Amino acid sequence: MHAEDLRQVRQPINSAHGLPNAHYTDSAVFAEERDAVLFHNWSGLAVASDVPQIGDAVPLTFLGMPLLVVRDRAGQVRVFQNTCRHRGMILVDAPRKIQGAIRCPYHSWCYSTEGALVSTPHVGGPGQNTHEGIDRALLGLIEIRSHIWMDVIWINVSGAAAPFEEANADLLTRWAAFDKPLYHGGADSRFELGVNCNWKLAVENYCESYHLPWVHPGLNSYSRLEDHYHIEAAGKYSGQGTLVYRQLKDDGGSSFPDFADLSEIWDTAAEYVAVYPNVLLGVHRDHAFAIILSPDGPEKTTEHIHLYYAAPQTDAGLRARNTDQWKLVFEEDIFVVEGMQRGRHAVHFDGGRFSPAMDGPTHMFHDWVASQLQALREGA
Repeated sequence: MHAEDLRQVRQPINSAHGLPNAHYTDSAVFAEERDAVLFHNWSGLAVASDVPQIGDAVPLTFLGMPLLVVRDRAGQVRVFQNTCRHRGMILVDAPRKIQGAIRCPYHSWCYSTEGALVSTPHVGGPGQNTHEGIDRALLGLIEIRSHIWMDVIWINVSGAAAPFEEANADLLTRWAAFDKPLYHGGADSRFELGVNCNWKLAVENYCESYHLPWVHPGLNSYSRLEDHYHIEAAGKYSGQGTLVYRQLKDDGGSSFPDFADLSEIWDTAAEYVAVYPNVLLGVHRDHAFAIILSPDGPEKTTEHIHLYYAAPQTDAGLRARNTDQWKLVFEEDIFVVEGMQRGRHAVHFDGGRFSPAMDGPTHMFHDWVASQLQALREGA
């Protein structure tokens, strides 16, 4: 991409253009963004609720990189490269419980759930399990830097990002009221949506309310465009909030229990932010959700959606209704993001323009992506 293209993106919103088409369709640009945007920052990988018990292990692939999420013997969630230090064999190929050690199926090198190399059978010859040339202390699993917040497992593959609490201090302060236990709703509170679009389009659509009257008529019937406000933290996150959140109630008028000690602001407010680069979060007085975007290529994305509550036990019927309600809202967006993806193959499309009044959160995301690419290129 020409440097001029990114300079156009980084202009004030009144004159800025969106990211050029190649950022949504080109495999070379996708690879560049993988390194500059997704590997270099704190990206969402999964949720800690995927490994609820000690010894639980789940293999995942993040942008082609094989990873293993494990809850170790002390209860800490860790993320490792899912490859043996011997010959690079994949260690775990399906979710399972680690009873003793993580054993490589190729030559049976074994690792603890903390990543230490603990056994190297026959490495020095038949019956010889040690060799002076193999220092086990130096050959533990490669651990990927990780942090848990809002149950999301955030990873920094490059290792170069500021500590999570520092990088996201502004949002942690803004949502300090929700820094308390979140209880995953369980099997009925998780689902996936596969969409034929670049992952950035899902972010762009999520963080603005401009489209609500036409794309979400049900939601807009009580949470109107004029009831929303912009959330803009340059270089960190952006999104929208509503002043008229309406709790879901069952036939008897009961609703989910509220999170404890919330200020009265949250009686009717709810907020939805895109935490750069790939996590979409929503908070309400009685539940929260996380959407982790998994980029599966320039034009394919999987959305992993998880719903959380303030108490470990909530009404199953009401949970199912809540899941169905959110699934409908998120499905309503699919034709939009897929339509924009198809539109990005129009060779004369110039990246588009932004409404100065309505597109501030989206422009902010474009500007941030461009800033990350500029930093990579200038440092190369």
